[in-house]
Amino acid sequence: MEDIFDTYGKNIADADGRIASLRKSVNGNSLLRLATIVGGGAALFAAVQTENVSLVIGLFLLIMVCFMMLVWRQSKLEAQKAAWEDFREVNRNEVAMTEGRPNMYPNGAAYADRRHPYSGDLDIFGPSSVFALINRCATSTANRLLAGWLAAPASRETILLRQEAVRELAPDAEWCQQFQAGLIFNLTRDADFKQQFAHFLEAGDTLESKFLRRYVKIVPWLMAFVIVLAIFWAPAIPLAVVLALAHLLAAVAYGGKVGRIAGQLDRVGRILGAFAKSFEKIENRHWESEWGQSVLQGTGGSVPVSVIFLKLAILIDRLDYRLNMLVGGVLNMFALWDFKQVFAVLDWRKQYGGRLLAALDVVAEVEAVVSLATLCRNHPQWVFPEVVESAKPYVAAKGLSHPLIPSHAAVPNDYVMDGHRVALITGSNMAGKSTFLRVIGTNSVLAFCGAPVCGTSMQLSVFHAVSYMRIADSLNESTSTFKAELNRIEDVLRAVRTRPRTFFLIDEMLRGTNSRDKYLGSKAIIKRLIADGGVGMVATHDLQLAKLAEEYPGVLANFHFDIQVKEGEMLFDYKLKPGECTIFNASLLLKNIGIDVAE
Repeated sequence: MEDIFDTYGKNIADADGRIASLRKSVNGNSLLRLATIVGGGAALFAAVQTENVSLVIGLFLLIMVCFMMLVWRQSKLEAQKAAWEDFREVNRNEVAMTEGRPNMYPNGAAYADRRHPYSGDLDIFGPSSVFALINRCATSTANRLLAGWLAAPASRETILLRQEAVRELAPDAEWCQQFQAGLIFNLTRDADFKQQFAHFLEAGDTLESKFLRRYVKIVPWLMAFVIVLAIFWAPAIPLAVVLALAHLLAAVAYGGKVGRIAGQLDRVGRILGAFAKSFEKIENRHWESEWGQSVLQGTGGSVPVSVIFLKLAILIDRLDYRLNMLVGGVLNMFALWDFKQVFAVLDWRKQYGGRLLAALDVVAEVEAVVSLATLCRNHPQWVFPEVVESAKPYVAAKGLSHPLIPSHAAVPNDYVMDGHRVALITGSNMAGKSTFLRVIGTNSVLAFCGAPVCGTSMQLSVFHAVSYMRIADSLNESTSTFKAELNRIEDVLRAVRTRPRTFFLIDEMLRGTNSRDKYLGSKAIIKRLIADGGVGMVATHDLQLAKLAEEYPGVLANFHFDIQVKEGEMLFDYKLKPGECTIFNASLLLKNIGIDVAE
């Protein structure tokens, strides 16, 4: 089987070739446009010298048609080139991330919240985070959705539906990457497109006029009749000129209103076209998963959503013709073009606007699932966890590693919650206690959003994680380290006491006080957690706390990480072992910097 990153490399090479070919075509088309303008202008000047009105009008119309066809072809070639450039960028991003460079998609720093029960301690958001590893969402709506998935567990039923969808999409890299490429332009936009479009749907600016609506419908026929009449009957020429100028002046007079309506869309013709193509890909895919079959519910109707998107995109593109003074002027003279397109946009808003926002939510949800599918595709050795039903939190895993640590550096560990509900993990400094707590926490977060986990197997029930790890003082809030610790432990105790199925992860309690108070306080807190029915893990240096296992048999179990000392060197294997730790390394570390600790 070909390595997926070899596929990414081939995609990049293929895109480079296509882009080079299209660039040549674009340059050739630009020369043709220039030749049409220069040659057409010379031909028109020569025709004017003949004083043959029919020839002048006919030649002028021919030049305009040729020029607009070349403009259309240029636009099509540019769009094709841009599509291949976006596809190349999607593949380049996958390769770059394997080389340690940042993800081009948002890293979720905007969703970081130090008051969240676990996201700060488990590196869920921000640079080098779980979100940065997973995210392939280009729209603001999809980023918020994915952040929500990582910030709280889904139900067991939802997790299973997402797992099925991820299994379906992960092998289909081409479909996923084309879908991503169609939306990548959103990365350069600061505005929330969904919110922006909601404002447009609610806007009150109109250009309603029954007379104008009726007149716009007959203008092309009227002008065609007058032009034909002028060709065969010279006295009609002034009438044709007057009508054309009147139409142009009307377009200029109403230009402010037309501009406001067009401005509400903020030049989103290309954006809507891209969304149309993205939704067309969703509609045209033969979904096998239940999630895929149900995701379009609520957006159904006689007209496919992709067609609705495309209709408005075409209307906006047509309205943008007014930005070219030459083309816009001619179109307004002969068809009152601005009015025609504005009326069509307003009609679209009235007929289809209600379905658009729901459709954007569907696109966002597919973006989020594609993100999970990309994670699965890039890590084929990862597995989907088995989500079990349990009244109390439950975790069992084999070969579990931290998803943010490169596979060559990660040390997998096994853990089974069997015969206990509180795991007390002792060990020396740098032995791996804190990392192991994060291994359990981050993989649980992945599991609860429907993603695979970094291990060979994992079983767990759905629970609400709450952590106590990185505690820091706050100058802004005049909070000392010890006070910050008390606030955090109070949050943990409250969650265990009031929220069913809470799983706590506590790393070294009460670091901001003396050793005696630290031991007594930590012991009291663990007893309170046990008394309240708490389930979770506690990592500590206080070996005395391991004696609690004798006081709470069948409730608390000891585990440890140890070190081996050979020829004065400390060797860490980072493997979780049953029982309490008996070897600590503080004196050895101090000795390495020239400080001898007395017995």
